[in-house]
Amino acid sequence: MKILSTHLVKIAIVCLLLLGNLMISQPSWAGQKYSLYPDYIELTEALDTALQEQKTQGSTPEIQLEIANLKFQKYLIENSEDPVGICRNDTEKTLLVYGEKSKKSTSTYDNELYLLPSGVETDDEWDCQGVYLPGQEATESQAATSPQALKIVHGTRLVATTNAETGETEFNIPPAKFLQAGEANWLIPENIQAALDAGLTTAKIDD
Repeated sequence: MKILSTHLVKIAIVCLLLLGNLMISQPSWAGQKYSLYPDYIELTEALDTALQEQKTQGSTPEIQLEIANLKFQKYLIENSEDPVGICRNDTEKTLLVYGEKSKKSTSTYDNELYLLPSGVETDDEWDCQGVYLPGQEATESQAATSPQALKIVHGTRLVATTNAETGETEFNIPPAKFLQAGEANWLIPENIQAALDAGLTTAKIDD
């Protein structure tokens, strides 16, 4: 499960076009203090760093892609009508998504893993924070990959689909970040079975 680099480049171009067309609109969160959100602060700092690197080291396709992605994530937070992340599963298989912990949770992680069945999306009052991506075993054409967490920011409407030719899970927009185990206080199991053995519940679904 991965997003191909060429696919990301296309998405980045779309992001830039969307930004150009929508910058004239007023932010939907005009009266809200999104600038105080940790994600927004982190994005702003990362964007400033990327722009400085572009200025001092020159522009490359990689830095252009990073800047386009960061601008798009920042725009999502500033202009979304929904102060939460929404995840939709159109993959024809169950996904594992991250969301806020239940009140009875004793977990030491910042969030919890939930099941998201195919054909549904999370409720607009429930904050979907990302998607768990299991690792892949090595093949003749591809090296082995470690499990990751795909993180999204507030205001993101993420749609997961399955590539009909490769069978890989793809997403409609680039993630805010890919997290490896140990990079954040998120549970990133070695495999899906390990997560299922923990007894996951279903995410809050939009009716």
